[in-house]
Amino acid sequence: MSTIFEKIINREIPSEILHEDEVCIAIKDVNPQAPVHALVIPKKMITRIANADQEDAGTIGHLLLVA
Repeated sequence: MSTIFEKIINREIPSEILHEDEVCIAIKDVNPQAPVHALVIPKKMITRIANADQEDAGTIGHLLLVA
């Protein structure tokens, strides 16, 4: 079963893409809570930050730089 984020990455659900590279995709939030509200989603599933391990450090750092 795919998550909503996996479906967006796989183009099964349309979304306004602001940025995409090999590591992540950034999209406009469909229900923004601020004038600028984007979601930066890793292409490698990390279910929770508490579950991240050392090999995820580069991905997490990249997400912050993209944001």
